Amino acid sequence: MFDEDLPIKKTSEFPRNLDGASVEELQDYIGKLKDEIVRVEQDIATKKESAAAADKFFK
Repeated sequence: MFDEDLPIKKTSEFPRNLDGASVEELQDYIGKLKDEIVRVEQDIATKKESAAAADKFFK
């Protein structure tokens, strides 16, 4: 298998170039960033719960 055969990964929209963005676009971007922070915090909490459950099980 060659690298050309692998699917191309989508590039992240975070961070992005803000030059030329309007105030409305910047406010929308802030909203997306806040949503992403919430999603990541939820993922962290889930992983901590899983780790705590595993620690409790293997003790």
